[in-house]
Amino acid sequence: MDKDNIHKESKSYRQIMKATSIFGGVQVFNIIISIARTKVIALLLGPAGMGIAGLLTSTTGLITALTNFGLGTSAVKDIAAAHEGQDDARIAKIVVVVRRLVWLTGLLGAIVTFAFAPLLSELSFGDKGYTLAFMWLSVTLLFNQLTSGQNVLLQGLRKLNHLAKANMTGSFIGLLVSVPLYYYYRIDGIVPALILTALAILVVVRYYSNKVKIQKIEVSLAETKVVGKGIMVMGLMLSISGIMVVGESYLVRIFISSRGGIEEVGLYNAGFAIITTYVGLVFTAMGTDYFPRLSGVAHDITKSTLLINQQSEIAVLILAPILSAFLIFIDWVVILLYSIEFIAVNAMLYWAALGMLFKAPSWAIGFILIAKGASKLFLWSELFSIINLLILNLLGYYYFGLTGLGLSFMIAYILYLIQMYLIAKIKYGFSFKHDFLKIFVFQFILAFCCFMVIKFGKAPWTYIIGTPLIAISVWHSFKELDSRIGLKNLIENLRK
Repeated sequence: MDKDNIHKESKSYRQIMKATSIFGGVQVFNIIISIARTKVIALLLGPAGMGIAGLLTSTTGLITALTNFGLGTSAVKDIAAAHEGQDDARIAKIVVVVRRLVWLTGLLGAIVTFAFAPLLSELSFGDKGYTLAFMWLSVTLLFNQLTSGQNVLLQGLRKLNHLAKANMTGSFIGLLVSVPLYYYYRIDGIVPALILTALAILVVVRYYSNKVKIQKIEVSLAETKVVGKGIMVMGLMLSISGIMVVGESYLVRIFISSRGGIEEVGLYNAGFAIITTYVGLVFTAMGTDYFPRLSGVAHDITKSTLLINQQSEIAVLILAPILSAFLIFIDWVVILLYSIEFIAVNAMLYWAALGMLFKAPSWAIGFILIAKGASKLFLWSELFSIINLLILNLLGYYYFGLTGLGLSFMIAYILYLIQMYLIAKIKYGFSFKHDFLKIFVFQFILAFCCFMVIKFGKAPWTYIIGTPLIAISVWHSFKELDSRIGLKNLIENLRK
């Protein structure tokens, strides 16, 4: 490999790490805020309160998925492509169109939620006792969709600092608003907290998006239809996929509620939050910049294949040590984030943690279908994987309870990785590089050893044996990152 290519690859790795560092910091901050909020809910409302909050948010999430047309993702693709081509007029036109579309779709979501509030209450809780709650929550669908419209601009143009500040400020204000409501009103404070948090985040994101100077342009209704059509077609496929994802989650929660009760739903929500929000911060941090970058090079198979491999490598190198430490200290993690009442969710988390390693590369590959605008292929792929996940979750919980849900999570992502790899290989000639495969196999073996230690060992031996395994995982990740981005030099420069 010549020096120019080495320099380009190093620059690409550094860009990935820069974005990950910025949004990793944001996610850590958000997690601290979330821990504080969740701790308050766990202590003041208990598992039942968490179950109620989970059903309210998952139900409104389902309506959001039905009505938002995936604009928060599909529009990013178009803005990122225009930004890569330095087409300011095109960017301005897309922004105007998107802002019109988010008002229409946001109002649609609010109206649907308000009109069907009695039915939603009946489906979620078995009676109409939460009808008024859903009526009030309808306004959050408008707030959230308008927020999505502002985020599209910041993400598509890769204004990472503005986006980071907006996320951090919004999270902090949301905490200030919600905690007093939970303290004084307990379960009755859930709905006001959700509404005021959504409003606060909208105001903050709007403030930062206004800092971005966009060319003033008039867009007619006819142009809105033409530009909006492409966004809406891909967005519709994303929306249908979102409906399936939220619908699957909703059906699983209803199934758990019917067989195990509302407290089991609360435990599942807690476990799901840990594995997807806290451990999954790596994907959130990376995806914010990764998707716009991939959209910019999606037309070039060589560049997109290289970027997917680079993103997969960095994801595994960052995620693996976190998962190893998470497995060994899982009891303390659950108690810290929630309380000792939630310790029953541990068995689920053992298996789910292993599944996260398979999620990393499948997540990186999955973006290529959206970036290339392969809407039909994307939809069929998602439909197949979500049906698999639903079947595995229902069978897992039916036979093994919460433990079965962790096992089903892992199996589902193994199957999803195989599925996405075959699609990308057959359709676009994608393949994993040897460097990624070496990293993945080594880190998976370490994570599996941690899994065996915590599954079959007892304290203090779990800590005595597990800590060196964590150290090896950290050492390996540090060594590999240093060879790609000169991590030692970066750390030394920070000390100066």
